[in-house]
Parts: sequence; structure tokens; C-alpha cells
Amino acid sequence: MQNTKLKLMFVTFLTVVRFPLVLLFVAGAVVYSLYGKALGKDWIYHVSFYCLACSAITDLFDGYFARRFNVETKFGAHADPLIDKFFYLASFPLLVFVAVRNNHTTDSVILLILTVLFLGRDQWVTFLRSIGSMYNVSGSANWAGKLRTIINFPLICCIYHYEEAPHNILNGTFIYAYEALAFGINFLSLYVYTKKYWPYVKQTISLKK
Repeated sequence: MQNTKLKLMFVTFLTVVRFPLVLLFVAGAVVYSLYGKALGKDWIYHVSFYCLACSAITDLFDGYFARRFNVETKFGAHADPLIDKFFYLASFPLLVFVAVRNNHTTDSVILLILTVLFLGRDQWVTFLRSIGSMYNVSGSANWAGKLRTIINFPLICCIYHYEEAPHNILNGTFIYAYEALAFGINFLSLYVYTKKYWPYVKQTISLKK
């Protein structure tokens, strides 16, 4: 019993720690953009990037260990997508900020569109889940949501590297192609979730006799 509790605490930690890590990334990235680059403090970039990468990686392992240790809970099923929303909410505006600071107008416009679409999708899915909960439908992520996360978390790391790395190894063509893929996955996820929950939405808007 004690061993199970420790495993559950470990999995919960992996889920929750994603949020403070991404906040540390944002704080470090702002400091690096405003002061670090001018002063040659490249270590600030590296610390910020590692915080972002670690935050992204935790999403891959919390679900894996939850299944491996057999400690999947309703709390985890709801907390994981919530923390994912915090990740997007913190990281996307930061990426827009650094693109603007670097005078990358095209990049900043694309990132702004991505921000609106991604956060808008998350709000819509949250609404759908709230409707589904009225009919005891599981709020856990489906395959489309998991695929979206697997694609987009590394994308955010790549974009930050492309925008701010002292020695960038990526090119614009790769980033634009990756962003186009992210657009497609986002809309696919939106369609899959809407299709799943739409029958329950229709039930809620039906007039009672």
C-alpha cells in the first residue's frame, strides 16, 4: 500500500512540476531577451531552454509511469490536460514576445495565430468536457489530444531554440513546415473531440418536453 502511494506521488509530481518549470522558462527567457544577449550571458538561455525541455518531457513520462505503475486516477486524467493548458498559455505568448524582440515579423504573426488557435481549441475542449461530465463521460485525453501534445511540445522547444539560441542549428524552412504540421494536428484534434462530445451537446440544447 505504501509503495503504491509513493508511486502515485511520483506520477502526480511529474504532472504538476510541468507548471513551475515552464514558469521558470518564461522568467529566464525574458531576462535573456532583455539583458542576457546584450551582456553575452548565454548560460541564461541554456538554463531557460533546459527548463522548457524538462517541462515538455514530463508530459511524456507521467502518463507512461501512471500506466506502468497502475496508478491512473480521475485527478490525473483531469490535471494533465489542465497543466498542458498552462504550458501553452505561458510558452506561446513568450515565443511571440521573443520573435517581436528579434524583429521577425513573419514569425511573430504566425506565432500569434498559433496562440489564438491553440488556446481557443483548449477552451472549446474544456467546454466539451464539462458537457460530457454531466453524462459521466471520461475527461481523459484521447489519441488526438495525445498526438497533438507529442507534436507540439517539441515544436515549442524548437521555435525557442530557433529564435534565441546563441548557435542556432535549425532553419526557417524546417520551423515553418513543423508549424504547418501543428496547424493540421490542432484542427484534427478539434474535430475528433467535437465529434466525440457533440451528441451530448445536442442533448443539453434539446428542449425539455
